[in-house]
Amino acid sequence: MPDVTRIRPSRATAAAVEIVIPVHNEEHVLASSVRTLHEHLTRELDVAFAITIADNASNDGTLAVADGLARELAEVGVVHLERKGRGRALRAAWSASDADVLAYMDVDLSTDLAALGDLLVPLLEGRGDIAIGSRLLPASEVTRSLKRELISRSYNLLLRLALDVGFADAQCGFKAGRREAIQALLDEVHDERWFFDTELLFRAQRARLAIREVPVRWVEDPDSRVDILATAAEDLRGIHRLRAAGRVRGDGARGRRRRSRLAPAAR
Repeated sequence: MPDVTRIRPSRATAAAVEIVIPVHNEEHVLASSVRTLHEHLTRELDVAFAITIADNASNDGTLAVADGLARELAEVGVVHLERKGRGRALRAAWSASDADVLAYMDVDLSTDLAALGDLLVPLLEGRGDIAIGSRLLPASEVTRSLKRELISRSYNLLLRLALDVGFADAQCGFKAGRREAIQALLDEVHDERWFFDTELLFRAQRARLAIREVPVRWVEDPDSRVDILATAAEDLRGIHRLRAAGRVRGDGARGRRRRSRLAPAAR
């Protein structure tokens, strides 16, 4: 992991769940979000857990805040990377983990933590391989602008048409998977930024892993700094790359799916 320049591991021992929070210049919200998550996990989760703050190239006080949280809370660790990229941050943290279940969530906690048990517990019990929060399920409650709603639905429709995916919401920042399943896929995932999520799920589906979607309550963060147009352009390039690779191999998204080298978890 050449991009990783500093690691302060969690002092928790034998964590069953590790939740990664990728951050870039989030000093204003990081402490409150991590403490909220830590309190929720302590109260609601019956297994040992770790929280890893994956700081990618922050140039504000984010790393100092993260270090302070790691000193304060035994379950909190820090990974620092010199280059930006959500996918890069997740790859670094997940590759180094030995927890049974690996997860991540956005630092703004837009997804209500009430759904965290539904995301994690089945995986801990060996039911399924990947679990994702979905804002597009009928049972989900979503508060966001019409623009964001249209973009999200259009993107996921494009994925179904172009890549023949079976999942409804590729980009909700609320995902988890068995460590064996996640780590086996990482070498196949080439994107290091926002398309990382989509590519991971696409390759999980092609490996015939069980992907379970969880309804969530999600509220748009008005302070979000995601560049929607730049992210959309990245996503389109990623979709084109996956389609082109499928044509070269002769096993396009609508063609025959290869069998996984993994033995899927008991359903």
